[in-house]
Amino acid sequence: NMAAPKAKNNKPILKNEHEKQKKRPIVDDEEAIVHPKEPKVDRSRSCPYLDTINRSVLDFDFEKLCSVSLSHINVYACLVCGKYFQGRGNNTHAYTHSVFEGHHVFLNLQTQKFYCLPDNYQIIDSSLDDIIYVLNPTFTDVMIRKLDKNPKLSRAFDGTTYLPGIVGLNNIKANDYCNVVLQSLSHVAPLRNYFLKEENYKKIKRPPGDILFLLVQRFGELMRKLWNPCNFKAHVSPHEMLQAVVLCSKKKFQITEQGDTIDFLSWFLNTMHSTLNGNKKMSSSIINKSFRGKMKVYSRKFPNVDLSEEEKAKLLLEEDYQEKVIEIPWLYLTCDLPPPPLYPDESRENIIPQVPFANLLTKFSGVTEKEYKTHKDSTMKRFELTRLPPFIIIYFKRFNKNYFVLEKNPTIVNFPIKNIDFGDLLSPETRAKHKFTTYDLTANIVHDGEPGHGKGSYRCHVLHKGQSKWYEMQDLHVADILPQMITLSESYIQIFEVRKDIPNPSYIPSASTEADMDLDDQPQVKKSEMGDNLGQETTKTNGRVVLEQATANSIGKRDEVAGTVNQKI
Repeated sequence: NMAAPKAKNNKPILKNEHEKQKKRPIVDDEEAIVHPKEPKVDRSRSCPYLDTINRSVLDFDFEKLCSVSLSHINVYACLVCGKYFQGRGNNTHAYTHSVFEGHHVFLNLQTQKFYCLPDNYQIIDSSLDDIIYVLNPTFTDVMIRKLDKNPKLSRAFDGTTYLPGIVGLNNIKANDYCNVVLQSLSHVAPLRNYFLKEENYKKIKRPPGDILFLLVQRFGELMRKLWNPCNFKAHVSPHEMLQAVVLCSKKKFQITEQGDTIDFLSWFLNTMHSTLNGNKKMSSSIINKSFRGKMKVYSRKFPNVDLSEEEKAKLLLEEDYQEKVIEIPWLYLTCDLPPPPLYPDESRENIIPQVPFANLLTKFSGVTEKEYKTHKDSTMKRFELTRLPPFIIIYFKRFNKNYFVLEKNPTIVNFPIKNIDFGDLLSPETRAKHKFTTYDLTANIVHDGEPGHGKGSYRCHVLHKGQSKWYEMQDLHVADILPQMITLSESYIQIFEVRKDIPNPSYIPSASTEADMDLDDQPQVKKSEMGDNLGQETTKTNGRVVLEQATANSIGKRDEVAGTVNQKI
């Protein structure tokens, strides 16, 4: 009897196992050969289609809607052609586009993640970070502090150079009246700094169904795009912002129809104030902290001149005809321009009149009285400023409606650009409460052309603090301008910023209350009952003239550059 074969471990091999060993080919002395496994390729980090991305066609300024279904849910941007499509799964518009056009790289505009279609895997690559930054720019506290000190130009992806903050805005059709307001407000430092960080307003709670918060979100996005130093192009389209304006104003302000800048500015600031949960407190919102001032209004009635002396004497004894004083908040000050001359001068030419800025401000000195007439009686009013905000908005009333047409007053205002002391308008007691009363011009909005519906155009002048240079912006047109040329324009709205390097010599710390407007110590604002419609008729001037020296200096500089303004209407 033959012994059964044994394996290496000296255990007997069964018959079936013996047959298996016979069939197995013997390659080497080793029992088994270990074949190395091929390494798995992580497609997320090595996508072969990244070189097909075309950054020159990417534009994230427009509304995030699918170009096929017009849906705003789950929208992706094709990074090859720049179009927007919905979905990512099979039979979606983005999937179909990737198959038929051969475009494979897509960006989810909500989650900011990249995907490759139709393979449907996420792409992770640090070279795409610049696209994310253009879609949603972010700013740190250090970056914000350097904005007003940085004089360097930035270079866009298309090769053009631009200054962050000095960026043109597209005029879609007739929205230049909105563009100048947005560009001017982007240079109000506290307002800009507040909206450059989304966390400042992201957690504000609004009632269910409220659509006004969309205005805050879109304004914040626009501010970040205007000051983005890494744009792909040297201009920005305010399309999403203007869509929010049309929606929130219930079509009062349109993209396709020319509007009045002061109406839009007043509505915009008051709506933003209320949406930020502001109230009557001066520190309740960033709008109030930046622009809200206070004034006392003294009013007394006069009886109709047609009444007899006895009737007038009786009426004057009544309580309604006694002088009343109320204190009201204001967002901007309305300055009334003197009427232009009706007849030509000796040389048969209509001369465009000029008026010093100081003469217009006497309305708010608390001494000058202004008459307001009704069919029944007349009211004399005086306006006395009691609180100066960090930023003062001045509105020159250039348009007047009569029974037939809307007329424009072409009067040129001779205003200084630097070192305007608004403290001269305050009473000694009120001035002692203000730590700073000297202001510099920071933005100037101009109306050109004829008055009336759909006529004329707007442009603005803004100061870039980093370069200490003035720039003129009209839609996409951006050019530097001499400061002396600004005073030659028909100014419509001006924004003045307080100077904290020039203290008020009359300041008394013990007298300072809430009038002391240190911006760093204050918070935010709500919708005001009145924007300020102060004054429309004749003015009795028995007040003092303020800012004489500053205005004289301005007139002197202006005459040096441009000579006397003698133009035909």
